[in-house]
Amino acid sequence: MSAPIPELAADPEAPFPMPGSALAEPDGLLAWGGDLSPTRFLHAYRNGIFPWFSEGDPILWWSPSQRAVFRTDGVHLPSRLRRRLRNSGWTVRADTAFADVVAGCAAPRAGQPGTWITAGMQAAYLALHRQGHAHSIEVFDGDGRLVGGLFGLAFGRMFCGDSMYSAESGASSLALAMLAGRLRHWGWPIIDAQVANDHTRRLGVETWPRTAYLAALAGLRDAPGMPGTWREAFGDWPASSLAGAVAD
Repeated sequence: MSAPIPELAADPEAPFPMPGSALAEPDGLLAWGGDLSPTRFLHAYRNGIFPWFSEGDPILWWSPSQRAVFRTDGVHLPSRLRRRLRNSGWTVRADTAFADVVAGCAAPRAGQPGTWITAGMQAAYLALHRQGHAHSIEVFDGDGRLVGGLFGLAFGRMFCGDSMYSAESGASSLALAMLAGRLRHWGWPIIDAQVANDHTRRLGVETWPRTAYLAALAGLRDAPGMPGTWREAFGDWPASSLAGAVAD
């Protein structure tokens, strides 16, 4: 670390440092310590902060200078994938297999020695799900097998995506596009994607300065939300319903 960073107080309701005080190198490192209680988790996300650390490291909290954001009307599926979806037999649902989606996201990727979704992080997300704050979007094949999905936290009219995975190519992209469509229908304008990568750039992610993201967050976090399960409100959606409805 290039400079000392503050340790969080033991009280999960204690304030975080201001996001603008995060380090420039490594970009966005703001604080360390504390715990992964639902109270602290929600307090962090409501202020544009998220945890990210490896097994055996202290809990590290981040607010990067550049934030990856999807507009809910701006997720783009490639034409080749949309053609596949027409006959895939896949169905998208919400909150029917949360633990399985988290476990799928936690599995180390090829060429990576471990995962940031540690056992402690998985337990924290499950606790948030039981309280109605964390949600999963799931893709099932025609035999009812889970083939991918994503999960994240929701509060007000804000969805903060944490991770996604595909056991079958294209499944996580479909989950994201279907989530964006449902959120757009509900009047939720953006999805926080934290840090951009090549995959999310291909799907339409934008990079916003921290100040712009925090301003948008402040206008959404206290709006009337949808706590509790999203199973019924989200519905069951065949992949074919989206195949021709998302622009390149």
